Amino acid sequence: MPYDLVKVKVGQVWEDCDRRFAKRRVKVVTLTRTHAVVVRIAPTRSDTRTKIRLDRFRPTSTGYRLVPDTAEMIPASTPWRGLGA
Repeated sequence: MPYDLVKVKVGQVWEDCDRRFAKRRVKVVTLTRTHAVVVRIAPTRSDTRTKIRLDRFRPTSTGYRLVPDTAEMIPASTPWRGLGA
């Protein structure tokens, strides 16, 4: 089932869908062509920066879901070309 892709932007907050890491939230601090660099903000804050592939920002069991706010949706019919394509 195709998911609508959300355009990943600096400053957005995402929640990990993996049940092993319940309620873990990360904030996007930098973007590259293929990855988002994030810091953990919940359940505990960390200054450690982690890279996450942009294709994991979708609501699957190993992905991330956007914490509700204003998000720009990309229709599922749009081919995925990564950031800046």
